[in-house]
Amino acid sequence: MYTPIHFKTEDLPEIHGIMRAARLSTLVTAHADGLIGTPLPLFLDESEGPFGTLYGHLAKPNPQWKTPVTSEGLVIFNGPDAYVTPSWYVAKREHGKVVPTWNYVAVHTYGPVEFFEDADRLLTVVTRLTGIYESGREPPWQVTDAPPDFIQGQLRGIVGLRIPITRIEGKRKLSQNRKTEDREGVAAGLAVSDRPEEREVSTMIPR
Repeated sequence: MYTPIHFKTEDLPEIHGIMRAARLSTLVTAHADGLIGTPLPLFLDESEGPFGTLYGHLAKPNPQWKTPVTSEGLVIFNGPDAYVTPSWYVAKREHGKVVPTWNYVAVHTYGPVEFFEDADRLLTVVTRLTGIYESGREPPWQVTDAPPDFIQGQLRGIVGLRIPITRIEGKRKLSQNRKTEDREGVAAGLAVSDRPEEREVSTMIPR
């Protein structure tokens, strides 16, 4: 990911926070016939490896796991994003030499991809994912709420995924390259957007 120095994020806890907040990620793998991408919810085990390890699962009919992977996998986590009109810049009124851009938060992770079919490991992954996304619901649904034989049948229809992260890139492109007056204009413009994610970006822009 192209990341100019003023947009680069290297604080690992902050990067992990972006990953957790993204919820749905995209797994991209290279194969002899080309690239395959799949949107997936994944969870991060921060205790495994220097950058953490990702876990999830794919549907068994998905061809992504059936053909050999030719390189490390890429997982893309997208945070909030927003279109930025040059009309918000003071510079537009001063000299007009401005163009539109996009503000966004993103993390790219890389690592070897392991697929597995072991039922016990799959149950652990499914249980942990469910616990994360049911958290805060009342009452939270649990894997044990369903009949055991039904769950075992469901597990036979999926394949587990494990990616120990070997490289991680974080980027927060939030108008840091603009002068203070322009950043204030962008923040004010996004703050009144009818899109929730754009209002969220407004709060992230450094003043």
